Amino acid sequence: MIIVKSEDKEIAAKSEKKYRIIDAHCHIYPQKIAAKAVAAIGNFYGIDMCEDGTAASLIREGSAIGVEKYVVHSTATTVHQVRAINDYIDSEMRLHPEFIGFMTLHNEMTEEAIEKEVELALSRGMKGVKLHPDFQKFYIDEAENIYRVTKGKLPILLHMGDKRYDFSAPERLRKMAEKYPEQIFIGAHFGGYSVWDRVDCLKDLPNVYFDTCSSLFYLDKAKAADMILSFGFERYFFGTDFPMWKHDEELARFLSLPLGEEEREAILYKNAARLLRVND
Repeated sequence: MIIVKSEDKEIAAKSEKKYRIIDAHCHIYPQKIAAKAVAAIGNFYGIDMCEDGTAASLIREGSAIGVEKYVVHSTATTVHQVRAINDYIDSEMRLHPEFIGFMTLHNEMTEEAIEKEVELALSRGMKGVKLHPDFQKFYIDEAENIYRVTKGKLPILLHMGDKRYDFSAPERLRKMAEKYPEQIFIGAHFGGYSVWDRVDCLKDLPNVYFDTCSSLFYLDKAKAADMILSFGFERYFFGTDFPMWKHDEELARFLSLPLGEEEREAILYKNAARLLRVND
């Protein structure tokens, strides 16, 4: 188990400011399959999971640090799962107005099927798409059937990077971001989980954003802050990757970075609120 450093907690505790927060990266699952789904994720990454993956646990943990909105999603590993997952995310959005739903798609769907699913998601008020190339086993630059439909309509949150695979390599995202400049991409995990040394290829792409989740436990604080400031802090969102990490510990890690108040407020709330059109 990876435990937050005591000095990070001390730095966070010294901050008297209460920040507005959007958690821009959360996985949720129906109660009956949550335990199995969470265990599968833990096994995939070899990491002990912190929470049970249910909407109730997400709200309980997030509210303890003042989270106002949660970007929630799940990933379809087969085509036939897509509609069921999107229906589930829609139902949770209706139950919890603090949820911002991201739909799922699968690269083996026809463009006609993708178009229908996207139009349904838009009519339901969903704000984005979540794809996980490593789970779904497709290369980022081989899913153009999705980008052709979603460009200009919905941002796509992509799991990015894993030294064990090549599906979600930063270089593959660069090719697609250049080819589809109207498509907004959000590269999870600072743009490259466990391959952060290769993320510089995404630096000059204005349609690529990033989130902070599942990275702060590993990245050197100075390195993380340098990436944020050199890439542009306006392109980063705070995320916890629930149920993988605890909200209070991820916030402590984030607040321990050598960033100013303007950068903190933007990453914790303002950047995601602007891109996802969150109405106060």
